[in-house]
Amino acid sequence: MHPALPALTRPDHPAIIMGSGKKLTFAELDRRSNRVCHLLRAQGLRRGDTIALLVGNHLEFFDICCAAMRMGLFYTPIATGLTASEIAYILKDCGAGVFFADHAYEETVSASAAMLPDLKLKYSVRGPIADFEPLDEAVRGYPESRISDEALGQNLLYSSGTTGKPKGIRLPLPERAIDAQDDSAALYYKEFGLTADSVYLSPAPLYHAAPLRFAIGILSIGATVVAMEKFDPEKALSLIEQHNVTHSQWVPTMFIKLLGLPAEIRAKYRLDTHRVAIHGAAPCPVDTKLAMIDWWGPILYEYYGGTEGIGSCTITSEEWLEHQGSVGRSKVGQVHIFDENGNELGARETGFVYFSGGPSFEYLNRQADTAAVANAKGARTYGDVGHVDEDGYLYLTDRASNLIISGGVNIYPQETENILLTHPRVADAAVFGVPNPEFGEEVKAVIQPLDWDDVGDAFVDELIEHCRKSLAAVKCPRSIDFDRKLPREDNGKLYKRLLREKYWTGKQSRLV
Repeated sequence: MHPALPALTRPDHPAIIMGSGKKLTFAELDRRSNRVCHLLRAQGLRRGDTIALLVGNHLEFFDICCAAMRMGLFYTPIATGLTASEIAYILKDCGAGVFFADHAYEETVSASAAMLPDLKLKYSVRGPIADFEPLDEAVRGYPESRISDEALGQNLLYSSGTTGKPKGIRLPLPERAIDAQDDSAALYYKEFGLTADSVYLSPAPLYHAAPLRFAIGILSIGATVVAMEKFDPEKALSLIEQHNVTHSQWVPTMFIKLLGLPAEIRAKYRLDTHRVAIHGAAPCPVDTKLAMIDWWGPILYEYYGGTEGIGSCTITSEEWLEHQGSVGRSKVGQVHIFDENGNELGARETGFVYFSGGPSFEYLNRQADTAAVANAKGARTYGDVGHVDEDGYLYLTDRASNLIISGGVNIYPQETENILLTHPRVADAAVFGVPNPEFGEEVKAVIQPLDWDDVGDAFVDELIEHCRKSLAAVKCPRSIDFDRKLPREDNGKLYKRLLREKYWTGKQSRLV
């Protein structure tokens, strides 16, 4: 369904409450998104076209997404921390006909738009951007009524690939009517106990898959979304109390920050309405999860899946306490473990994690990459390694793609390695995740210099700055070590585990 429907049944009910206190009722959200729809239709956009937005957690983000969702468009939220070249690549790759951008990121947005002179339809929100038309002026004069040819749209999100370039994950446009129930979403609503009377706290950036999809889904059933502009642990607790929050969603880094609050602050806020705390996106340390369950009670609900949506697992607190370290049993699709030869493995045998029977998707403009995630039996994988126990609970033991997860953000080291290798005094480079007490992992680089005499703090600073010119800060090394020769075999394969092990010895690694 679409958030337009609750505007008919409960127009004055709060749809969105921002952490700052700004609010929209369902009727207001309906009127605002309708005006964007009429603007885009007038500009020639039709079902199946694509728009992109680089907007922070603000009311305008919801206006744009809800408009796309009711006029059959693909919409691509772009991470606000990307560089101009990264933004430009996504805009071009997704084929965006319209770009909405937040004034807060004016300098980066302007630089990215300058790289795409053919992109003519550009709208700014929350302030002016040179050569962008302010959205509030552009929609002036357009009606607040619904367009006549409504159709459900779909998010088109980007996830960095091991080749270093982000990949667009395109799901099919829904064929059902705008007021028809999404059966797969209804499964989760029932699982989490979500109803129209629920109040959902969203503390994470909305351009990520789970926060975006949950928020739109919550609005579609007529429930209220409380969205934080920026995560702050004490503010999150105060919002739970202030708005009688019933449901929320987190990443483990947020749990660590919450647990780091002084005891008197943690005890200060009333949390008795809080019934379900959903978490995922990154492995949660066992001690952290035990501490959260001890504080909040057995209300934590973990999920495992991916933006591609080929399959997912879920696990309640009660189940997890019986199967510590598990990410649950399959909820969408059926989980399988295969060896490198495609043979299906039994309980507690470690292999590659695949799902069968899940929804379809494609990597935009990348047929080979789409085909590569499927095996000969038609099952598909996110690229993880793990095993299932006798009860069907899945345990993850490795990332086959060497993925780094820092604070819930996926970082693929090949992209950083490629930048480091462009430095004229670097012979070879390896990038991987090392322990970080707050974010779980941080980016580490080990460099084989052309000349060992270059080794020193000045060269470290130079290499980090070299990365920052081309990459978002989160993808850049936080520290750099040097090695006279990296463990690369004659076949070209770099054995990162040989480098990585010394940094994780004695530490709790998600790869052990």
